[in-house]
Amino acid sequence: MNKLTGIRRLVLDVLKPHHPSTIELAETLSVIDGITGVNIGLYEVDQKTENIKITIEGDQIDYNVVRQAIEKLGAVVHSIDEVAAGNRLVEEVPTLQDR
Repeated sequence: MNKLTGIRRLVLDVLKPHHPSTIELAETLSVIDGITGVNIGLYEVDQKTENIKITIEGDQIDYNVVRQAIEKLGAVVHSIDEVAAGNRLVEEVPTLQDR
């Protein structure tokens, strides 16, 4: 039987207040066990909030721990836009439907 390999990549759509900063959020997530890298992109800003996309990579990402860390900083996960699991990351490739 194969050993479970866990989540290796998560892409999250997150709504956060202006404070704490995106830098603080990235630093907080980057030190969670199982996470090897965090990338945060800002997509929309209004008077009180920011809409961001968080890409997380690692070997054994625990979504519940990530979600709790995000919520502790006053943000909320709107959606899980991508999940990758297994022995290696599989990159998405364009298909005829994407044209």
